[in-house]
Amino acid sequence: MSDDDVVLRAGGPMDAAEVLRLLDDATAWLAARGRTGQWGTRPASTDARRITQADAWATSGGLWLAQIGDCPVGALVVGTATEYVPPPTEPELYVNLLVTDRAYAGRGLGGQLLTHAADLARERGVGLLRVDCYAGDDGALVRYYQRQGFTPTDPFTVNLPDRPPWPGQLLTRPVRPTLSTST
Repeated sequence: MSDDDVVLRAGGPMDAAEVLRLLDDATAWLAARGRTGQWGTRPASTDARRITQADAWATSGGLWLAQIGDCPVGALVVGTATEYVPPPTEPELYVNLLVTDRAYAGRGLGGQLLTHAADLARERGVGLLRVDCYAGDDGALVRYYQRQGFTPTDPFTVNLPDRPPWPGQLLTRPVRPTLSTST
């Protein structure tokens, strides 16, 4: 797959179902590997909280979809930080969601979406990109974000109803401004 195969487009209200599909597929993939700590085993599309969240993301103006042909294969949501992480110390763009279709694993979709998030931050004149992720199990997700240029900062725990505490990690990535060329 070349970069030309993937098209990034702004999402909208009609894309909430695609976000839920991507989350359902990722949850099933994790569960099949015994990795239920991140998102549990219940499909997002059957969880009222996740449906509401997907609808909010789809109408927020911060949803971006990676597509191959007509098929969404990844989703990125950017906006403001979640309430369970420390507030930023400078203007930022926050990655609220990054999920990709596991059928395309290893092809760099997540990295392309994170590069797009950095480009959006740059366009907005913001010098900081932050994200949080699941820090449990073997820490593989934290290491993924580190490979994408993020640095772990604050660990945290989210207490969820009817689930064990969720260990999280906040990560930051500076965004360098685009250098302009003079003529």
